[in-house]
Amino acid sequence: MADFVQNSQTKTAVRVLASPIADITAFNSIVQSVITDNPFACVSYMTAGENHNPVEKTRESYTARVVYEDGSAKNVGNASHRFSTLAGFNAGVTALLAAADVTTAHAGTAIHDPGNDSFTATLRCHDANGELYMLNFSRDQVTLTSYSDEAIRTAVETWADTVPALA
Repeated sequence: MADFVQNSQTKTAVRVLASPIADITAFNSIVQSVITDNPFACVSYMTAGENHNPVEKTRESYTARVVYEDGSAKNVGNASHRFSTLAGFNAGVTALLAAADVTTAHAGTAIHDPGNDSFTATLRCHDANGELYMLNFSRDQVTLTSYSDEAIRTAVETWADTVPALA
């Protein structure tokens, strides 16, 4: 029987943040800055006849937490709702807070709990050396995956060192 033989050296690196990213606005600002500013000097590429930008968002998820409190500020319920876009998240939070029937069913007041919201975004980056790698942002860590050239990790790490929220 034939064996699987390793033919590449892809790596993963994780930076656990000292404190979670403050809020969804700060999170989105960081992700958008990578897409817009391209701090790793990624390059456009073509695959399967399709042109791709140097940095592309391939996945995103935003989870809103809502708690319901009674008149004594006692927690009488909670809800967690996941959205696939930032716009959906913002609209969803507004709708959840205005959902009178749900608030009545909980016998409390709906309060958005942004400190317990969670969000993730995955960016696909195409390095000038031809490598495609992924950069995944979450509220409490940044993960670099599918790279082999250490210069990529060094570039991402050097950039992250300049972003206070990623300390």
